[in-house]
Formats: sequence, structure tokens, C-alpha cells
Amino acid sequence: MLSFLYHIKPLFLPPLNLVLLALAGWLCIKRWPRLGRRMIQVAFGGLFILSLPLFAGSILHSLEVYPVLDTTQPVAENSAIVVLSAGMYRDAPEYNGDDTVGSLTLERLRYAAKLHRDFGLPVVTTGGILGDVETSLAEAMAKVLTNEFGVGTVWQETEAFNTQQNAAFSETLLREKGISTVYLVTHSWHMRRAVLVFEQTGLTVIPAPTRLGGPFELSVGDFIPNAGALNASYYALHEWLGQLWYRLVYT
Repeated sequence: MLSFLYHIKPLFLPPLNLVLLALAGWLCIKRWPRLGRRMIQVAFGGLFILSLPLFAGSILHSLEVYPVLDTTQPVAENSAIVVLSAGMYRDAPEYNGDDTVGSLTLERLRYAAKLHRDFGLPVVTTGGILGDVETSLAEAMAKVLTNEFGVGTVWQETEAFNTQQNAAFSETLLREKGISTVYLVTHSWHMRRAVLVFEQTGLTVIPAPTRLGGPFELSVGDFIPNAGALNASYYALHEWLGQLWYRLVYT
């Protein structure tokens, strides 16, 4: 079921949902010309709006509810750093064709490594196997943390397929090691949903978001559509849908 949802998810997100809407409008235009034209207009209008940096930045920023972690505070007792996965870079030719972490996962790992240097805590990587690859996300993440960032203690949770399972399976591993508090590392726009499910396990959660938006300064470029803004809109809408789904299913 989870694998099925993972593969149909693009149907509900840009740009595919807008492409399908425009295609449906084109198919309708001969029999229902007004409806067909309106569907095409909505599709192209939506694509334009979602590609505006002003709009994309606003909706992404609306998801950032936790501030940057204050690393000057005393380290919590019985704690560890948990870093969530966010995709794989498959068959990377520059890494001898091995599977390694994707760009979003790498951003999270970089911050987890910093917290490890600041606090001296063990790091938990969590993420299962996506598709037909042989390497779990947790294993690929642990390899990067160890070989590239010099993190000494890395525990792996290799079965999780989504954020809820990241929480449930990590909690089992952590309880076995006497850990009751986690510094949770993920992107700022994903943190609200992550905290929700990790707190439901009974763990004490200290949010440690990365990639927070800076102070907003309006410029001409904010009104010029670009692919980067569309990508940001994708992540924001993906997260809003995810939050809705998790509150319906897991709360």
C-alpha cells in the first residue's frame, strides 16, 4: 500500500497535475468548449503562479514553525541525533556507480554532522530501501556520515518507508539503547509533521531544522517565474498534503 501511494503521489503534485488538467481540458474542448478552455487556463495559470519565487517562498516559509536550534544550551540527557532521509542518488557514476544520498538528504546529513561535533552525541540514520535498489537510505547515509563527515557513532534504522515509520522504528532502536530524547534533524518545512509523529512515540523531541528561510526582501526577481520556484512549490504542496494525510490517519 505504501509503495503504491509513493508511486501515485506525483499525480497530485505539480507539474504533473497541471499537465493532466490541461490535457483533460484539450480533450473536452470540442464537446464542452467553455469548460475545456477554462481547464486549460487554470492549468497554465497555476503553473505560472507556482513558478513565481514570491509565491513559492511564501508557502514554503509558512511551513517553518520552529526556529534554528540554540546549540549553546546544555545537551539533553539520554539523547541522540536522529536525521531523516529524503531520497537517493542512484548509480552515481562519480562514486563508482554506487547508490548514494540525494541532495536533500545530504543537506540534512551535513547539519547532523555539525550537531554531532557540537554535542558529541551518536547519530541515528533512518530510511529503508526505495524501489529496486539494494542499499537502504539509512546505510547510504551512515556511509556518508562516517567516510565524509567523520562521525564516529552511527546507528542505522533500515526499514522505514515514510516519516511515520521513521518515528516508530527509530523509537524501538533508541529505547533499546536507553535514549529518551532526540535532536530531530530534517528540513524546516518538514519539521512540523516529523515532530508530530515522533512525539506520538513518547520520545522527547528537540527540533533541529535545517535550510530555514532568511529575512524576506522583495525584489524584481520575485516576479519572474523560474524552475527553482516551481521546485520549491512542489516541496511546499507535498508537505501540506502530507500534513493533512498524517492528521487524518495518524492522529
